[in-house]
Amino acid sequence: MSRQPMGPPDGRDPFANPPQGPPPPGRYYDNESDDQYDRREQDPQHRFYGSEASFDPYAQPRMRDTDTESEVDVYGQRYTPSAESLMNGRTGASTPTGTFHEYGPAKHPYPAWTPERQIPLSAEEIEDIFLDLTQKFGFQRDSMRNQYDFLMHMLDSRASRMSPNQALLTIHADYIGGQFANYRQWYFAAQLDLDDAVGQVNNPGLNRLRSVSGKKPNPGTAKSLDSAVNRWRQAMNNMSQYDRLRQVALFLLCWGEAAQVRFMPECLCFIFKCADDYYRSPECQNRAEPVPEGLYLRSVVKPIYRFIRDQGYEVVDGKFVRKEKDHEDIIGYDDINQLFWYPEGIGRIVLNDKTRLIDVPPSQRFMKFDRVDWTRACFKTYYEKRTAWHLLVNFNRIWIIHISLFWFYTAYNSPTIYAPADTLVPSSALHWSVTALGGAVATLIMLAATLAEFSYIPTTWNNTSHLTGRLLALLVCLAVTAGPTVYIAMVDGNGSDSNIPLIISLVQLAVSAVITLTFSIVPSGRMFGDRVTGKSRKYLASQTFTASYPGLQGKARTASFSLWIIIFLCKFVESYFFLTLSFRDPIRAMVHMKIQGCQDRFLGSALCSNHAAFTLALMYVMDLSLFFLDTFLWYVIWNTVFAVARGFSIGLSVWTPWQDLYTRLPKRIYSKMLATSDMEVKYKPKVLVSQIWNAVVISMYREHLLSIDHVQRLLYHQVQAGPDGRRTLRAPPFFISQNDPGFKGEFFPKGGEAERRMSFFAQSMTISAPEPLPVDAMPTFTVLVPHYSEKILLSLREIIREEDHSRVTLLEYLKQLHPIEWDNFVKDTKILAEEANYNGPNPFTGTTDEKSGSKADDLPFYCIGFKSAAPEYTLRTRIWASLRAQTLYRTVSGMMNYSKALKLLYRVENPEVVQMFGGNADRLERELERMARRKFKFVVSMQRYAKFSHEEKENVEFLLRAYPDLQIAYLDEEPARKEGGEPRLFSTLIDGHSEFDPETGKRRPKFRIELPGNPILGDGKSDNQNHAMIFYRGEYLQLIDANQDNYLEECLKIRNVLGEFEEYRMSGQSPYAHLGHKEFAKPPVAIVGAREYIFSENIGVLGDIAAGKEQTFGTLMHRGLAFIGGRLHYGHPDLLNATFMNTRGGVSKAQKGLHLNEDIFAGMTAFGRGGRIKHVEYYQCGKGRDLGFGTILNFQTKLGNGMGEQFLSREYYYMGTQLPVDRFLTFYYAHPGFHVNNIMVMLTVQMFIVTMVFLGTLNKQLQICKYTSDGHFLGGQDGCYNLFPVFDWIKHCIISIFLVFFIAFLPLFLEELSERGTGRAMIRLGKQFLSMSFIFEIFSTQIYSQSIMSNLTFGGARYIATGRGFATSRISFAILYSRFAGPSIYLGMRTLVLLLYVTLTLWMPHLIYFWFNIIALCIAPFVFNPHQFAIVDFIIDYREYLRWMSRGNSRSHANSWVGYCRLSRTMVTGYKKKRLGHPSEKLSSDVPRAGWRAIIFSEVLLPIAMAIIFTLAYMFVKAFPDPKTGEFGPSGLVRIALIALGPIVWNAAVLVIMFVISLFLGPMLDSCCAKFGSIMAGTAHFLALLGMIAFFEFLWFIELWDASHAVLGLIAIVAIQRAVHKVLIAVFLSREFKHDETNRAWWTGKWYGRGLGTHVMSQPAREFIVKIVELSLWSSDFLIGHFLLFMLTLPMLVPYADRIHATMLFWLRPSKQIRPPLYSVKQKRQRRNIVMKYGFLYIVVLALFAVLIGGPPIFRETITLNCSICKSI
Repeated sequence: MSRQPMGPPDGRDPFANPPQGPPPPGRYYDNESDDQYDRREQDPQHRFYGSEASFDPYAQPRMRDTDTESEVDVYGQRYTPSAESLMNGRTGASTPTGTFHEYGPAKHPYPAWTPERQIPLSAEEIEDIFLDLTQKFGFQRDSMRNQYDFLMHMLDSRASRMSPNQALLTIHADYIGGQFANYRQWYFAAQLDLDDAVGQVNNPGLNRLRSVSGKKPNPGTAKSLDSAVNRWRQAMNNMSQYDRLRQVALFLLCWGEAAQVRFMPECLCFIFKCADDYYRSPECQNRAEPVPEGLYLRSVVKPIYRFIRDQGYEVVDGKFVRKEKDHEDIIGYDDINQLFWYPEGIGRIVLNDKTRLIDVPPSQRFMKFDRVDWTRACFKTYYEKRTAWHLLVNFNRIWIIHISLFWFYTAYNSPTIYAPADTLVPSSALHWSVTALGGAVATLIMLAATLAEFSYIPTTWNNTSHLTGRLLALLVCLAVTAGPTVYIAMVDGNGSDSNIPLIISLVQLAVSAVITLTFSIVPSGRMFGDRVTGKSRKYLASQTFTASYPGLQGKARTASFSLWIIIFLCKFVESYFFLTLSFRDPIRAMVHMKIQGCQDRFLGSALCSNHAAFTLALMYVMDLSLFFLDTFLWYVIWNTVFAVARGFSIGLSVWTPWQDLYTRLPKRIYSKMLATSDMEVKYKPKVLVSQIWNAVVISMYREHLLSIDHVQRLLYHQVQAGPDGRRTLRAPPFFISQNDPGFKGEFFPKGGEAERRMSFFAQSMTISAPEPLPVDAMPTFTVLVPHYSEKILLSLREIIREEDHSRVTLLEYLKQLHPIEWDNFVKDTKILAEEANYNGPNPFTGTTDEKSGSKADDLPFYCIGFKSAAPEYTLRTRIWASLRAQTLYRTVSGMMNYSKALKLLYRVENPEVVQMFGGNADRLERELERMARRKFKFVVSMQRYAKFSHEEKENVEFLLRAYPDLQIAYLDEEPARKEGGEPRLFSTLIDGHSEFDPETGKRRPKFRIELPGNPILGDGKSDNQNHAMIFYRGEYLQLIDANQDNYLEECLKIRNVLGEFEEYRMSGQSPYAHLGHKEFAKPPVAIVGAREYIFSENIGVLGDIAAGKEQTFGTLMHRGLAFIGGRLHYGHPDLLNATFMNTRGGVSKAQKGLHLNEDIFAGMTAFGRGGRIKHVEYYQCGKGRDLGFGTILNFQTKLGNGMGEQFLSREYYYMGTQLPVDRFLTFYYAHPGFHVNNIMVMLTVQMFIVTMVFLGTLNKQLQICKYTSDGHFLGGQDGCYNLFPVFDWIKHCIISIFLVFFIAFLPLFLEELSERGTGRAMIRLGKQFLSMSFIFEIFSTQIYSQSIMSNLTFGGARYIATGRGFATSRISFAILYSRFAGPSIYLGMRTLVLLLYVTLTLWMPHLIYFWFNIIALCIAPFVFNPHQFAIVDFIIDYREYLRWMSRGNSRSHANSWVGYCRLSRTMVTGYKKKRLGHPSEKLSSDVPRAGWRAIIFSEVLLPIAMAIIFTLAYMFVKAFPDPKTGEFGPSGLVRIALIALGPIVWNAAVLVIMFVISLFLGPMLDSCCAKFGSIMAGTAHFLALLGMIAFFEFLWFIELWDASHAVLGLIAIVAIQRAVHKVLIAVFLSREFKHDETNRAWWTGKWYGRGLGTHVMSQPAREFIVKIVELSLWSSDFLIGHFLLFMLTLPMLVPYADRIHATMLFWLRPSKQIRPPLYSVKQKRQRRNIVMKYGFLYIVVLALFAVLIGGPPIFRETITLNCSICKSI
């Protein structure tokens, strides 16, 4: 076809009627006068984009005087492209592209885009467009080649299933002009249609910026949005195909080098718009000379990149150093991106000379980019302040629903509280009016949320007017809902019989109900001024980019509303009858309780008279927290039921008879998996199906899942059909013998992997799926795997060497886990060995004697899988093990099944291809490979590849040789050219076909594209994905992690899965045609999620728990969520619509810390911008999970930290304040609600025990009324207090809390029940309970909640590498203690003391459950530690614990208590500026200092409040007279203050003495006595411990051995000391040094030479405060550690405890138990000595503790000390 002429392209103005004559040159969709193009300033900055000087783009570049050497164009020393690279050696003119020429016959690289198919533009013409754009804008040549290949693959992919013209049209519609193209949506959202139609004079947004009074835009000239949209479509429709392709090419070239700018889609749209405007200007068209290569990167991308980088980092000596700034001070990607949403934002962009970019004519804006001052233009558009107020703003409807309803319920049932003093019951008017205050409560919550919202949105932004309006309206609502109560309270009781108060109260109740309902349902963003669906252009950007939620239709909408109506109906009914009515009697009993005969010296009777009221207040809070918890309970129940029902409805259930599943499988394979409608059927279906089935069976055999016997029963066989020699196919017995009871033999190993895979495959074939397209017509897709340092291939050393503290080699462990597969592997190996025997000496045996067949000779095979240690034989064992661990090799080999599947399907569906190559197997294989390569790409983004070790590089080479089509993207670095400069980084792509460069020994890259700087600015994964994103090909992306797997039978379904995107049968109409565009009006599918099978589920209880969580969330929850529109994106193994996602900011977000859970943000972005998200049940990938206690909790900590960051994010703000109520509730309870519920559970447990402590004080000190068993009051109890209803209420509460924990197991049970049957479900649940999984659940709930709370307070969220190895090695007590003391053990121990008091004063059997719970918080890490109860290791652990407690004072140590303590402290204090180079600095990680606002509550106010509460409880107990003498004793306050502060004063005194000694003796003794510091520290710590024990014994004594009083005293002491420590650290400590020199200086007395500089004067005083706190904390850690050890000693008394424990943990039968480790004689002797010495010490310490605690009560009668002072306190 004829080629479009170069020069001014044919275009149309979308905002004018189509012209009658030829269009004026250079006019497109900018209607500015043409003479503007000639008003360019001729300044030196434009010597490339505008100057007429000649320039040779391929000559050696000139040096530019700029700030870094990377500014210099460096393409002088270019890599030669490898042989298969595109445009090989081209320098300008169009010549045919030689691609893939080493792959066999000279095939066209893009078969669907060939001249025979009437293509609108040939490949050469497209190439010329790319060359032309590259020369005009200065794109890099490799980037141009890459994007050319990218676009050609896209065209080939689309054109294979539609006409080439339609393919180009739809691609242009997706990128630029279609209804759902992000560029078009941005164009109208930012009101650029007004800018381009009538010049910027009449743009209202820009006018708001011009403070010129009296100038109002003329409404007559403003075009309406609808007419503008029509004009746009008309312009797009009139555009030539050449122009469409040029626009797409320009967009891709801008995107391809945009680096971090790709995270900012609207910024990229603006860059493209300016580039497009510039291209169409006469100046650009008249230029003959190319601009230098790399100019776009330098002048456009690099300034923006530098601005982003400098927000979070400063560059010191070429290294990135993180700035200590939190999110609210960092202008992040989203802030910069939102600058381009509104005309006001674009108007802020100014140049260095203070000219606004918007005032420059559109055609000249692009040339000014290198002079934009981004620091003046960008500002925060949303403040991610670290505060829990986000929970109120984002989820205000949750708080309103619960707190308001709680008020309505409870106020109605608590009339005695607000009854007038002289009556017991209030009047009806007052009763209804106080109940109606629930409306005022709802309004107050809304007011608080609105005020908090003000602090998150800058007042310069256009939302504040909307908030002010809402604030005023809410104040009116408050007056309406609260005012009547004030009036009724005033008139009530004045003796009037008027009905007016009653009428007013009823009206108030009705208004309150309406207001509460409105606030509960209507999103705050749509209240009093709708910014979600409002018609104002002002809100268009916000609607487009944050609230374009795809609608739910028909059944889905009904299901969504029905689910929530059922949940809340159940909740409202249950809460009223179970919680509120059971609380009514306790309120009556306690509200007027006045405690008699009780007097405190300081507080008088006030303490006692208010004690019952305060206890009642705690009970109210407790009841409210249960009110929140039961909603989640009902959500879990009904959501599980809904998901299981949904599974039944789509045909996924174990209760479909298995026989039917298998007998119908061949027909289903034929109808669902093969593209039968497009096939000319020349063969019987049986023939086609047999090839598919046999391939699946053989693939399982090759993976050693099946033995040869099994294979024979599963394969289709050719058999003689008759006497004429005809052969026919016989179906395998597997299909025919299902109903034959006479058939003997098994088809799979029982309970093996093959059976699981086959059963899922058969089951999945029952579910409806989109019809597949033929392979040559299917779309191209790419699998992308980000890889950092995950294991690639296990080395022989890793497989057969025992780890430290492990009792088994990895190979032995894997053999025990997969015995059948190992057996098959060994048989296979022996067959290979025998084959090798025929060809000479056997390399496997290394011998040829006759005995080689004997059993003994086979031992090496069964032990390690080989006899000869030659690499080719050991490799088989390495691969076998790697395919059963979590390695990249497993992932790559699994995902490469896509290639095998496509080749198989292509061969089966196109028998003519086989005939065409008639027997030439090589040519046939090449043809199949060509097709697979065309449709499937696999990219591993191996960020660190250039820095890999030799072993890692060898493993990668092995991968590339095994899978030559595997592509690896990595970061290549060139050192800085000049001192202090920055290294230059490149995104580089290689594959297995890339040749080796003889000079460097490395593979030659296919593409090597320079980046503006180091791309890893965030937490790593998202940046790693982003830099490799430019190398994906095709229309869809599958995101896979480096610990996943895939199977051939699943890969065969890929065409069905891609059909879920609903783009197979696209309309033949033009998306721009007058009527045709309506056929493209359905929102696109952005994400298709899939199931995951957790292949690590059989690895013990922890593996099973992790798998169970993934199974319930990743399968059960997603099934329901996707149907009702609540599913988001969770990374793996989701498939993405690549064009949709990449034009909207990419597949993940990347701001450091904030986007820690990077993938879920992409899901929220896709959802908010109009993408639909689906979930398929018929396809699954394998996935590994963390297997050890520590790694699972690391993962949960990462999730918790990430959720804390999500709370702060703008995405949660948008979704929480804009989603309709049913979808908001779905979003909340499926995502943040789960974590908020965990926080509520742990707070409820603590709240409940505090409440019980106060009830315990009442029960202990007062005479409680007694009742008979049937509830009758016993006589003769004058002056008793009725707490009987309260005790009933306590039992209700305990049952509620128990149900909340227990219900966690329901989803897994029902999922197992529906998919694997009753037996399997019962067995799995039984095994979990017997393995104490409930202890783990309780502990993980605490870890979740603590990590979120800690993150909201301190921040510091970072990626935690969780480690995915097998957890077979024992971790020492000290390490576990230091890891989990802060998150859980301290809380558990404090709560345990509270529970002890409750048990002593208020015993009931229900408390046993709480003992389980609280002990779990303390001992869970040790219960799930392998071989924790091996006696010898336990004693060695004790030695290590004592050493950990005592080291680090003479010299720094990586693992010491001092280091642990300092690290805990630095979350509050922060670090001083890093002084690089000090060795001990490596021991401290970067922790930003928390802001005082964040810590004032958790670190100062809360500990003080808890200390006051427990002190009051203790004072109450001590305010009663002595029962013997009747005299009132001294105030409890003096006693508790003395004993609480005594140890702190004692520590201070010890430290003063020690300081003086060390200062004078230290410098003298330190040189001769290296341990001087340790001796000083040891003495001080021992004295501190002695002081603490002495003061406790003193308390024990002065309480006259009353256990409950002593325990309550201890509770108050702990609370006071904790408050003092927290206040000292938070208020009095300056920042910490990163090294530990000050600690060593304190003990050694050597303060000089420590590098302290001027701080040497202030540090001793600071260190004095630190040491006071440290001594107290050390003493308490010493005591807590010993109590834990004592608790862990009890199970060791049980015979075979270690073996029972290992069975519980690993789920291995005792016969397969992991053997004891092997030690040398010397090691055995050492261990024996340690056990003798430290075992004796341990027993002595245990006895000492027993004497100190248990001795006094036993001998209380004989121990009498007369102490007058004691009596006075």
